[in-house]
This record gives sequence, structure tokens and C-alpha cells, in this order.
Amino acid sequence: MSNHIHLDHPIFPYITQAASELGVDTYVVGGYVRDLLMHGPTKKDIDFVCIGSGIELAEKTASLIDPKLKVHTFKNYGTAMFHAFDTDIEFVGARKESYQRDSRNPIVENGSLEDDQNRRDFTINAIAIAVNKENFGSLIDPFNGIADIEKGIIRTPQDAHITFSDDPLRMLRAIRFATVLQFSIEQQTLEAIHKNKERIKIISQERITEELNKIILSKNPSIGFNLLFDTGLLAIIFPEMQALHGTETINDLSHKDNFYHTLKVLDNVCEMSDNLWLRWSAILHDIAKPPTKRFDPRHGWTFHGHEFLGSKWVPGIFKRMKLPLDAPMRYVQKLVLLHLRPISLTKENITDAAIRRLLFEAGDDIDDLMILCRADITSKNKMKVKRYLENFDIVEKKIVEIEEKDHIRNFQPPISGELIMETFGIKPSKPIGEIKNCIKDAILDGDIKNDFDEAYQLMLEKGKSLGLIQVHGNS
Repeated sequence: MSNHIHLDHPIFPYITQAASELGVDTYVVGGYVRDLLMHGPTKKDIDFVCIGSGIELAEKTASLIDPKLKVHTFKNYGTAMFHAFDTDIEFVGARKESYQRDSRNPIVENGSLEDDQNRRDFTINAIAIAVNKENFGSLIDPFNGIADIEKGIIRTPQDAHITFSDDPLRMLRAIRFATVLQFSIEQQTLEAIHKNKERIKIISQERITEELNKIILSKNPSIGFNLLFDTGLLAIIFPEMQALHGTETINDLSHKDNFYHTLKVLDNVCEMSDNLWLRWSAILHDIAKPPTKRFDPRHGWTFHGHEFLGSKWVPGIFKRMKLPLDAPMRYVQKLVLLHLRPISLTKENITDAAIRRLLFEAGDDIDDLMILCRADITSKNKMKVKRYLENFDIVEKKIVEIEEKDHIRNFQPPISGELIMETFGIKPSKPIGEIKNCIKDAILDGDIKNDFDEAYQLMLEKGKSLGLIQVHGNS
């Protein structure tokens, strides 16, 4: 590889001019350089390090682009950033760092470029490119990061034990880079993660979840989860998922390893959707299998009710993981609860009523539910998989037909509680719920149409059977 790199982002001429006017040596570093050398799409953020004040360099560069361009400064960290050319541009003065045992926040001192590269997490992120006029485009690669990129290796510039003990989040970052870039982690680095795994406990849950989500959003998240499992990190940060691992045999009957099954389902979903929460649904769909596992001498291993218990676990897991407790959580809960329903429909004669109920309960998430269910077919028996998928085709065709005919998805029963109270002259009470459920069930079972007049008539009949007397409206 050439010792000079072509830099064509529109920010570079401004950086070069600002560095020249201030008389500071300046370099582009980090992920932008790595991605550039890998000939892939470059990041939408670029990091610059200078031997001097990063804040002054940011302010000078911004003023050359546009005197009105707002610069955000973080004086405690000696960093500054602004947004220009559809890119986040960040600046920092070169520094060296030292750590205390109970914190990942370093004690920072001004340093040289060498100091700054020494503190980087991995060799592939410790490559710098000079942007001053006299040496523009020159590569500085003291740890052979380019060779590691070519070999597909994640390795720390310094002693891995010190690197991970100082900043334990880097253990998760190593696994995330290995997953996203599909690199392997160098053996000594991998062993250092295992040895320092307990240090992850000093990291905030928010930072852990941020890395976990980046792993989940990768092309093959199973790579990352296998590494988390093998290093012992998974047992600490996600014990419920760790508990899925393992098999048991009684009377020569074994159940499948639900950990590896879950990873296969997750990878299958990733082939069909980049929706983070659908991917979380794949992770959690069988999460409650361990406590619901039973052995029946006649039927073998069962996990009855794991979908109900799993859906109850979702809020607790989301709360602990600092994931959103609103719509995404409810979506995941729903898919975990319903993930067996379409599969059960393929095992019986599919009735219109069963499809209506599924449509009613899944609502707008029916398509995602079907993706999850297709992904859940992981048998090594190709004929069995083919048969299930063909049955799913029948279910999906039926869903389209019923929806076009009955408009059940997200339907609201045509009779409101207010109308029931007004018709029978009653206050909020149990009979209102009974009448509404009676109407809903009749529509879903196909006994009446999703129609006001038929629903109104049924309301009157049900009210009469409950001993209610009509005081308003037409009989």
C-alpha cells in the first residue's frame, strides 16, 4: 500500500489552511481512516487530532468555512465539534491518558502524536494521516494497523490486559468490530477479554447497550453473541440469554440447544429485515424456555407457556438494559407473545375465525410476526422446513383474503362503551365489558359482520340476556 493516501472530502482544504495559520501539526485519525483504507463507505464523522489545542483548530476551521458556523466545545475534555458538509467533524488535542482502577474516565495530559496513537483501542483505529500542507496524505502506522486490516485481525496496540482493564468498554468494542467487519480477534487479545470480563461491571448500562445494539444491527449478529458467550461476557451482561445454552437428555431424548437456535433465528431475521426491534424479538422469542422446560415420558421435552412468560419478562429486561419502555417494548412483547400462533395455524385446518383473531391481536405488526415465524424454522430436515414454509404461504394468503374482506386489522368494535351506557341507562360497570367482548368475539368468529347495524342488534340481545332494559334508541 502507498505511503500516501488520497483525501478528497471537502473538509480537508479548510483543515489544512487552519492548521497552517495556527502552526499546528494535524492528522485525521480513527474510523474514517480505517474505512478509507478498507475501500468501503466512509463514516459520516471524521476525527482530527492536533499537537496543540483542538478547540482552537475547530474554531479556526469553522470560521474559514462560514463565520456563522456553530462550534460545540467541551473544555473538560479539550474537544470541539461542528457539522459541515453533511458530516460531524470532531477535534482534539493529542493527549496521553492514565486510569484509576474504579473508573474508565482517564486522567488526561497533553501529549505527542505517538502518545495519542498509544491510547487508541485497536491497531486498525491507531492509523493517522497527516493533513498539513508539507506532508498531506502521509500515513503514520506505528502498530502495523494496515497489515491487521489486510489480515482481518482485531488487536490492541498496547498490552491487551492493560487496555481492557483501563477501559473495559473496549472489550465490547473489540467484539463489535469483529462482528461488523467480520474480522477475527487475535488470540492474546481474546484471552485478555476473558481474563478481564468482570471489569465490564464498572461500565454504565447505557454504554453496554449501545455496543450490544450495534452488534445486533450487524449483518450476522451471531458472530458477536458467540464471542460474548465464549469470553464469559454474556453471562454478566445478559444472563437470561446465557441460560438458553445447553441441552439435556432423558431416555435418549434430547432438546435442541436454545442458545444456538436463537442465534440462527436472529441471523435469519437479519436476512429479511434491518428493524432493530424485530431483531430483539428474535433474541427474546424463546427467552423463557429454561424455566418452562419439562420432560414428559410420552411427548418428550416441552416448554409450555414460554411465550406467555417470555412476554412478561420483556419489560424487566428492557428496563435493566435501558432500552425504550414505550412503543418498542410493547412491540417486542407482542411478537414474543404471538410467535407460536402462526406456527400452530399451519398444523390444523385454518379457519377464518383463527385468522381474524390473529389479525386482530397482531394488528399492523402481522407482517413482522410472519417474518419472525419464518425465521423460527431452523430444522436441519430440509423437507420439514419446506413443508412449514409452504404452510406459511397458505396462512399469509389467507391473511390477505380475510383482511380485504373483513378489515379486521386494528379494528375497533363498532359499538362504544358510551353507546351501551346511553342505550341501557347504566353507569360504568361489568356488563359494558361483557357486551363489548360479546360483539368483538362475534365479529372475529364470523357470526356477524364488522358492521354497526348487526353489532347494535347483538348489543340489544346481549343486554336483554343480562337483564338490562333499553331506555334509549331504536329497538
